[in-house]
Amino acid sequence: QPKSWCIGPLCLVQPPKMELSPSQKTKWIQWLDQKLAQGCPVLFVSFGSQAHISSTQLQEIAFALEESNISFLWVVKKIQPEQMDGFYDRIKERGIIVEEWVDQQEILEHKIVQGFLSHCGWNSVLEGICAGVPFLAYPIMADQFLNAKFIVEEIKIGMRVSTVDGSTKGFVTKESLKNTVIELMEGVKGREMREKVKGVAEAARNAAAEGGSSWHALNQLI
Repeated sequence: QPKSWCIGPLCLVQPPKMELSPSQKTKWIQWLDQKLAQGCPVLFVSFGSQAHISSTQLQEIAFALEESNISFLWVVKKIQPEQMDGFYDRIKERGIIVEEWVDQQEILEHKIVQGFLSHCGWNSVLEGICAGVPFLAYPIMADQFLNAKFIVEEIKIGMRVSTVDGSTKGFVTKESLKNTVIELMEGVKGREMREKVKGVAEAARNAAAEGGSSWHALNQLI
């Protein structure tokens, strides 16, 4: 008998069982629906609830998103408006900032979400994979660096954010991040990754479904 079982993925994202009316949807899902109607692909940005990002780095991220001209939904802890030098007003037509808890799976499953700028926490990795969304990997702490390496180098469904000094925890400039965002959302590499992640998503769903490898491994453990 084995002493360990390879269980995973355990994230099996399924669409809502019933269609909600616009008034029942959150403001950010309504916004995504508008972008879908306009045909404007959206980058989802979230760094989790535990990672600390300096105010200087937040500014670089904000201005990179602004200058990329890509529509984005950014879930972030409270930002002081004075730090952003008019950022909110300038991006209000193509960006939305959410400073509260969201259903991340619901956002990633939305048809118009075409990229995920993520800290690469394992739950986020699984949710992004199961939703079939390619990554822009921006690891910050703990196992996130290994997860990012897995996404970028092993299964090749993501791109790594580049730091100034090339280190894993270095500063990321707005110019570098802007260029990577554009490549993911509009470039050849991004299109190739969107195609590849569809197959990875199907494999993950099959593994977690009844009769799949993860399903069998979990039953053996129990």
